[in-house]
Amino acid sequence: MTKVRRVERVVALSKMLMDMPGYLFSLGHFSNIFGAAKSTLSEDMVTIKQAIEQFGLGTVETVSGAAGGVRYVPCHSEERMNTFLTGMAMRLAEPERVIPGGFLYMSDILFMPDLMVQVGEIFRTRFAHLAPDYIMTVETKGIPLAFTTARAFGLPLVIVRQGGKVTEGPSVSINYVTGSAKRIQTMSLPRRALVSGSKVLVIDDFMKAGGTARGMIDLANEVGAKVVGTGVLIATNEPEKKLVDEYLALLMLHDVDSHTKKIDIRPVF
Repeated sequence: MTKVRRVERVVALSKMLMDMPGYLFSLGHFSNIFGAAKSTLSEDMVTIKQAIEQFGLGTVETVSGAAGGVRYVPCHSEERMNTFLTGMAMRLAEPERVIPGGFLYMSDILFMPDLMVQVGEIFRTRFAHLAPDYIMTVETKGIPLAFTTARAFGLPLVIVRQGGKVTEGPSVSINYVTGSAKRIQTMSLPRRALVSGSKVLVIDDFMKAGGTARGMIDLANEVGAKVVGTGVLIATNEPEKKLVDEYLALLMLHDVDSHTKKIDIRPVF
């Protein structure tokens, strides 16, 4: 094996760790790759941890014991989160985003991987204390955001469907009332998607009255799981009373004026 210089090893280790947030790597795994002693790799991890923390990018956790190892945990500083969300609010406040009916166009933002990776890591920072087992969302526009949140946690993503799919086997379905349009719709979840007793974090792109989020909470309860938190990228200021008692919104949409093209959207700090 070609001898690897320390700087090369540290760069490669950083890439491997940050590519798989939450995944627990054994030092033996890295020892086989780089042909380095575990004590040497431990010193490398100290260097990586210090650099990552210095720039507010997260941390590297060490788990002791026979089944232990190291893992990268995304965790943004408050300053970094505030700067990012302020910039996103400014982008979403562009006048050309107002579309007929007083709606806000945001699909381009939701499907930009670099932005959604950062939003997912912000959700991971805000909800880490809840220690969920699964991330849940409803098809379709919330999927990129929920996927990057699941990646940041290192957890599986569960997608609730509007109606059932034969290819997913037996499912549990419920009817729910959309909070804004007051229409009755159906959502379903494969029985094998969630383990009974597991903790679920609901993530979605937009909340007005909270009917969709309420439906996901009820559906999780139907299969014996518990929703421990609800996060949305954008929530509307009105109605103030949502169908979900507790939720975290990163941005609050106060008003969209179709005539003046003025959008009042602000970060929630």
